[in-house]
Amino acid sequence: MSSPALRRHGPLGLALLLLAMLWVGPLPARAETSFAAHMVLHMGVVALAAPLLAFSLGRSGLLPASGGTGRFVLPAALLEFLLIWGWHAPALHDAARQHIGLFALEQGSFLLAGLFLWTTALGSLGSPQTGARAAGAAGLLLTSMHMTLLGALLLLAPRPLYRCGTLCSPLATLTPLEDQQLGGTLMLLVGGAAYLAGGIALLAGVLRIPKVEARP
Repeated sequence: MSSPALRRHGPLGLALLLLAMLWVGPLPARAETSFAAHMVLHMGVVALAAPLLAFSLGRSGLLPASGGTGRFVLPAALLEFLLIWGWHAPALHDAARQHIGLFALEQGSFLLAGLFLWTTALGSLGSPQTGARAAGAAGLLLTSMHMTLLGALLLLAPRPLYRCGTLCSPLATLTPLEDQQLGGTLMLLVGGAAYLAGGIALLAGVLRIPKVEARP
């Protein structure tokens, strides 16, 4: 594959390879009994595969050149917030870990919501309006904030929050609480950091806009 083709299609190939490793490998079975393994799946989908897929769409010219996706960034961020916090509610989370249909729905919704947010945020770069570009940065930064908050809650909780934590076997020699704390740490370090980095990168682009161009 030529260098231009590799640059254009490389992110797509990496994203598909990553999704195959996450969903076809041993992780789904392990996630039934380990919260940390579940979090590896979750973060791999929304913080790694989704931005790679969105980036590949931009490289392929499939995003609107005018930056028309910018107006959808904040609704996309709200949707991802509702899905992430909803699927981590104890009753729904335990159900998804014990029923394959709900697990597939959970993983699919994570991917679609993450792709929706990253696609609209990156697509806002093509907008001539400073507000649209700023919305792209805000959507990613707000997502980083609520992921950091959820990760901190999981890390600092004094007891397992999920019924499966007391019934299932966690990773290696970890207790159910330690397994949950490891999952919270992964959300903090991977999810919070990925969205923070994306938001800062977009914000830097907004701040570099010349004042003449930044005027409405």
